[in-house]
Amino acid sequence: MTDDRRKQRVLIVDDAPENIRVLAQVLKPLYTVRFATSGKEALDLATSGDPLDLVLLDIMMPEMDGYEVCRRIKASEKTRHIPVIFITAMNEEEDETRGLELGAVDYITKPFSKAIVKARVRTHLELKRHRDILENLSSMDGLTGIPNRRRFDEFVETEWLNGVREAKPLSLIMIDIDYFGAYNNTYNHLAGDDCLKRVAATLTGCLRRPTDFVARYGGEEFSAVLPKTDLEGAAHLAEQMRTAVEDLRIPHESSPISDWVTISLGVASTLPFRDSTAKFLIVGSDSVLFDAKKAGRNQVKTMQL
Repeated sequence: MTDDRRKQRVLIVDDAPENIRVLAQVLKPLYTVRFATSGKEALDLATSGDPLDLVLLDIMMPEMDGYEVCRRIKASEKTRHIPVIFITAMNEEEDETRGLELGAVDYITKPFSKAIVKARVRTHLELKRHRDILENLSSMDGLTGIPNRRRFDEFVETEWLNGVREAKPLSLIMIDIDYFGAYNNTYNHLAGDDCLKRVAATLTGCLRRPTDFVARYGGEEFSAVLPKTDLEGAAHLAEQMRTAVEDLRIPHESSPISDWVTISLGVASTLPFRDSTAKFLIVGSDSVLFDAKKAGRNQVKTMQL
């Protein structure tokens, strides 16, 4: 999501330091500017740290040219939405066509005009900002303000593939508010909506890493996706979530297990593998959530898959 409170981030990629200096001079007053002098360095910066909003990319570079850098940016789920503008001395029509076919949004030839660079960067960043806002709206739950089921499905599948590629564990916590139907019947649906909002905010507040993710799975059910986290780490976070929700002290006089609103949690962890999908992990965590509810609720159950 693009945040209006921060400067948008631009990556300049050129093996000529003088070109980087000139472009940075133009853009630094308006944007957060990073730079790379090789294709490999550019890809490393694009896939790590804070997300980029635009890449200004030279074509003629040693080892890995700009075409290949653009192709890899557009091939990755994590970076494919970043607009790429080629800045190059190559000005033949077929060169421009090839760049646009690879997914670039614009093409500026050298020697470039500072005013044109500034204007085109501004235009494409503004388009990116609007696309991010629309994407964010379609991915958020309207009531709680956290990611919705659609976004959860996208995120967990992406992290499954990342886990396969990096050989790192992936954990999932399925969370259910105990006796929420009875809560609605006792306190009315407006109170139920407020309860969902407070629980969602509390679960999100328990996260400590930017890579971790909480979504509303549906109704009174939530989910937490924890990349590169083993069962022990996920179970620890799940217990923190359980305690944090109980500590809200939201009255629940119709609950047979507590005076307060509580949650049950099912934690599953696995090392993702190529012959399966994230559904394997979802089914596992849903199964142990059922175990937690069957065992009396307001507790955490775990499973290593």
